[in-house]
Amino acid sequence: MKTLTLIALTLTGALAAPGLEAASPAPAATTAASTGGGGPRIQFADLVHDFGRIDAGTVAKHDFIFTNAGTATLEITEVKPGCGCTTAGTWDKRVEPGQTGRIPLQFNSTGFSGTIAKGATVTCNDLSQSNVYLTIKGTIWRPIEVTPQSAYFNIPEESPTNATRVVRIVNNLDAPLTLSEPECTNRAFRAELKTIQPGKEFELHLSVQPPFDASRPQATVTLKTSLTNTPVLTIPAYAYVQPAISVVPSQVMLPAGPLTAAVQPGVTIRNSGTNDLTLSDASINLEGASVALKEVQPGRVFTLSVSVPAGLQLPSGQRVMASVKSNHPRHPLIQVPVFQSARTVTSATTPVTRPAQPVQPRLPALQPPPMLARPPEPITK
Repeated sequence: MKTLTLIALTLTGALAAPGLEAASPAPAATTAASTGGGGPRIQFADLVHDFGRIDAGTVAKHDFIFTNAGTATLEITEVKPGCGCTTAGTWDKRVEPGQTGRIPLQFNSTGFSGTIAKGATVTCNDLSQSNVYLTIKGTIWRPIEVTPQSAYFNIPEESPTNATRVVRIVNNLDAPLTLSEPECTNRAFRAELKTIQPGKEFELHLSVQPPFDASRPQATVTLKTSLTNTPVLTIPAYAYVQPAISVVPSQVMLPAGPLTAAVQPGVTIRNSGTNDLTLSDASINLEGASVALKEVQPGRVFTLSVSVPAGLQLPSGQRVMASVKSNHPRHPLIQVPVFQSARTVTSATTPVTRPAQPVQPRLPALQPPPMLARPPEPITK
């Protein structure tokens, strides 16, 4: 024990001897996370703003206030709203430590009703939170609420039915509401008004009645009201007659010619009709090319593959069609036009673009069912 004590004293004296310094612990690393103040730091007074109840058509505005609680300049690089109805004004892009800035947001309530919540993403150079999400919300109030604001119908070509769509009309005012009988601009549509609660709630029943004079019939239904500030309600109605046979894509587009390699584009033929479909005698009026027909799902889904050899270029002025016969009485012959992209020739001076050959003919009547695009919101006069 005495020996160990003597050794310890000797080492202590050696460390304290002249020319030698006693080792000290390394200083702790200083980071923004440990101190909470290093670098720029963004702090918002509020991340969510509730407008409460606002009238439809109102442009609601709010300034989000933030503070730079850090030790370096805070830079706001982007404010990106989530949709087109919400926009950002000119915001403070550089804020020094301890200073405040603002980000103005505004929401256009036109076309909206009921409860809404919209937002915007703020991007900055705060490493602890480089993206901050701001939210504005509220309730859009209308004196007369129409739900839905448009009526849509999707009708099979072979078995059109008298499908009905119901539009609810609710009066949010204290005074009772009176509505006239509906007027419709297209006789293919029928409109009937029913009273659910006198003066307060109504239902507009819309239906379509074949035959139709177009594949996409549409109409505008109007109702006169007893309100001076909303004298007329306008409700659009849209219908789409789904073809029994659809071809996707509706045409074949070949690369610019002459082809450097053989290509084999294909199309899908789908039967949505009542009876099974039979296809036969696939052909193409292009020398050197061929087509192959395959039944993927019996009576329902087929593929038509077009084989075009290398070196081929469509003859100028020739209308090229891939065709197949059908047992469907309305579509005895299914044709798919074949086109070729333009070829760009680059010279030492000016690039010259040759037009595509042949000139595109009028597309056949048979087209695949497109997606129904949402029409503009109805106008309430």
